[in-house]
Amino acid sequence: MAETSEAAQTQSGSGPLSGLRVIEMASIGPGPHCGMLLSDLGAEIIRVEREGGIGRPNPIVDRGRARITRDITTPAGRDWCLDAIEHADVLIEGMRPGVMERLGLGPEECQARNPALIYGRMTGWGQDGPMAQMAGHDINYIGLTGALAAIGKPGEPASIPLNLVGDFGGGSLYLVLGILAALFERQRTGRGQVIDAAIVDGTASLMTFFYGLTQTGGMNLERGRNLLGGAAPFYRTYLCADGREIAVGALEPKFFRELVTRLGRSELVERQYDTGFWPEMMAIFERIFAAEPRDHWAAMFAGTDACLTPVLDHSEVADDPQMKSRGLRGNEKGVSDVPPMPRFSGFDADRRPAAAQDAEALLGEWKRAGRTG
Repeated sequence: MAETSEAAQTQSGSGPLSGLRVIEMASIGPGPHCGMLLSDLGAEIIRVEREGGIGRPNPIVDRGRARITRDITTPAGRDWCLDAIEHADVLIEGMRPGVMERLGLGPEECQARNPALIYGRMTGWGQDGPMAQMAGHDINYIGLTGALAAIGKPGEPASIPLNLVGDFGGGSLYLVLGILAALFERQRTGRGQVIDAAIVDGTASLMTFFYGLTQTGGMNLERGRNLLGGAAPFYRTYLCADGREIAVGALEPKFFRELVTRLGRSELVERQYDTGFWPEMMAIFERIFAAEPRDHWAAMFAGTDACLTPVLDHSEVADDPQMKSRGLRGNEKGVSDVPPMPRFSGFDADRRPAAAQDAEALLGEWKRAGRTG
């Protein structure tokens, strides 16, 4: 990486990745989220947008980039990108396998101009395999890895966990991990890498905890018997008198003891893992929690180790004292800002990326500062 320029500092603020130069080819979902994470950590990012845009604007995820619109299907657009890539550390792209190659912007062409370039590729199915050219979305990727089958109630369709598990957990986070590992390796070799970050791969990696325990008999992922999937009465949500919910996560015996003791049902302590009694225990908890509103239970268990918390909706999150203490901000529509994560001792925990500068001006600063690597 080259020394951070004055203009780049204005664009990205401080952070452990200050001075890292990234070209982000506009995409949707995990690609922009990866860019946000890098920008939040101080990287200088130029996003190359398409004519007419792509996806819906997202003021949180899209923050901290310098943006420019270029038609990369034309020789002029391609040449502009190659010129910028020559001065970058990282490129992020999220197109189907082979598209960047057909545009003349594949890894071979880009690394010929910049051998130190880290070329990050984000796809659902990966760069190869019988499904590589098929369209797909998060629900398809987590369905193929066994993650989706484990979520939901017996006899009902699987519950869809937003697109947190695939797109962001198995996708953008693994692309960031790959980029950081490749940058570390480049310090020794001086050469870049091509990163094949597939959502199915990342989701399978996230599932290793469950894959391993099912092999040893330590966990059953069948919906009616899945300890972490709602089958256990002490690890699920309950409706309260006002129609809102509380989340109970009293897995360990000492936490379960505190839960039931405070509920006046200490006789349940010895029956925590009596699976035959679980339906009856669940019915007991349902009756208890349905008798009072959510906030009654939240106040009753605040500051305890019973692992009982309120289930907040989007509009409430930023007003929660714990979440507010961690830097979340809100407005009348709900959460409006989330600070860069994770936190570092050497940087302000509440820092935010500064407003992005003009892309051509930033590229000019990169060129004046010299090549990367």
